[in-house]
Amino acid sequence: MNRSDINLQTVTESHSLPMRDPYKPINSDSLFVVGDEVLIQHRGEQYRLRRTRNDKLILTK
Repeated sequence: MNRSDINLQTVTESHSLPMRDPYKPINSDSLFVVGDEVLIQHRGEQYRLRRTRNDKLILTK
């Protein structure tokens, strides 16, 4: 199991997303509770959202 698998497994097992207003922004700190990257599954494709040392966000496929 690599680091990405551990992060995704930990987040999905211990942090279910509550029901929320779809038009209210999500604070990025709530996404990065485990580390500086999050894996996102979208339409059968996997994406990686990373937070950089300069506090920027990068989304890659």
